[in-house]
Amino acid sequence: MNSKSILGIGLFAATLALAGSPLIAAETKITPVEKTELRQDRKEIRNDRREIKSDRRELRKDNKELRSDRRELRRDLKHGASKEEIAQDRKEIAQGKAEIKSDRKELKQDHMERRQDRKELRSDRRDAVKN
Repeated sequence: MNSKSILGIGLFAATLALAGSPLIAAETKITPVEKTELRQDRKEIRNDRREIKSDRRELRKDNKELRSDRRELRRDLKHGASKEEIAQDRKEIAQGKAEIKSDRKELKQDHMERRQDRKELRSDRRDAVKN
């Protein structure tokens, strides 16, 4: 066989596959209830993305504040600030670390929710196509 005949056979097979696909699509109509469910799943995923974006923004902001607090502590130590002021700086740093820890936990939870929502969407799509 030469390359022209192989190409011709491949083109013929592709044409047959494309010609049969509308028949398959017509057999698997998605009901309005299933469409609503799929739309809701996509909406949940979109909301999860927004939450993740917001959590990332919050985490960046908290990291920036922590760097600022550490800079302030170094400056106070260098310039001989009072013990109360140094204690206050250390307290702010500890609070910043706690905020960052909670932000990371929340971000991880949002990622898990998005993963679950994607899984649910795939499952619903499969179920809609099977019916």
